[in-house]
Amino acid sequence: MQQQLQTTFCLPQDAERATLVGRVWVEGTGPVLVNVRPDGVYDLGVVAATMSELLELADPVTAVRQPRGERLGDVAAILKNSEHTERRPELPWFLAPCDLQCLKATGVTFVNSVLERVIEEQARGDAAKAESVRRAVVAVMGDNLGHVKPGSPEAAKLKDVLLAQGAWSQYLEVAIGPDAEVFTKSQVMSAVGVGAEVGIHPRSHWNNPEPEIVLAINSRAQVVGAALGNDVNLRDFEGRSALLLGKAKDNNASCAIGPFIRLFDEHFSMDDVRRCDLLMQVRGPSGFVMNGSSSMSQISRDPLELVKHVIGPHHQYPDGLMFFLGTMFAPTQDRHGPGLGFTHEVGDVVTVATPTLGMLVNRVNTSDQIEPWTYGVRALMGDLARRRSS
Repeated sequence: MQQQLQTTFCLPQDAERATLVGRVWVEGTGPVLVNVRPDGVYDLGVVAATMSELLELADPVTAVRQPRGERLGDVAAILKNSEHTERRPELPWFLAPCDLQCLKATGVTFVNSVLERVIEEQARGDAAKAESVRRAVVAVMGDNLGHVKPGSPEAAKLKDVLLAQGAWSQYLEVAIGPDAEVFTKSQVMSAVGVGAEVGIHPRSHWNNPEPEIVLAINSRAQVVGAALGNDVNLRDFEGRSALLLGKAKDNNASCAIGPFIRLFDEHFSMDDVRRCDLLMQVRGPSGFVMNGSSSMSQISRDPLELVKHVIGPHHQYPDGLMFFLGTMFAPTQDRHGPGLGFTHEVGDVVTVATPTLGMLVNRVNTSDQIEPWTYGVRALMGDLARRRSS
């Protein structure tokens, strides 16, 4: 992993003009809000105590660009110390860049990839049945629904046809119906950052990474920046029953966000998010390599339309939220035999990258073997109170 945890990869290609914010763990202090620049990592404590508070400011970009606080170290050194196996606890390391925000997600937002969700459902979570189910489903609905606009009259007509053929699915409902799928990916303060381990449930035998763009949204429903995310997913659990979505999505260290939040400014905007092509690689301990991609240009609903599904008069988030936008990447590359598709192995190194946001790097382990999540909101409030009184 150390090969990927370098500024060349983890910083955006135009890092010298990017407004990057994140969080660093400082021993004896706790999480510290930081501005990440090519020449160093700077304490933003004089601007805001938490990322949530920073993103609530009327103009967070201008606030971040004010005179710098204390320099906490080199970006390269802190990235190196962020790998969990190499970490020296007395030195700072990067955390997930969010704190008090809710961790929400939307799914099946790329109609081109809905086929794999239907296959999961029809195979009842059994990877060995996936290939035969794939052939049967494609025979009925084809292999490309990319021309269908969600919620349109054409989508309603297609639903009637598929219902008549017995091929309708709950995944098609959220893919081309009027309402997007929105769910809680993980709990507040539970996300892991660059260099950390990501977790799969120890009883899962069919699972995958999901490379995604994650929007940083404040309580006023304003999108103020973006980061990379890995929405670790258990295909077997969700495939057995949609009611297992919570267990499929929310496990120890199953939510990775980072390496930083890039704030929207004169050099980076929602239009840049819409143009992002995400590259993903899984490199296994036995030499296995899988490459994939997810192009935001293929998303079925515009990101700002999806934001309206998660926050608005119907639902408020007083501390803001981080919002996973979904992925078109559903891996089918066989790993353990013909027709068995892809699943993770312990030790896999997963990278998610795009030039404007850098690279998120994590190693896979089972959730019960990863360091337990113990630092929550109560601990953060205690550290902030001690910091103010000192």
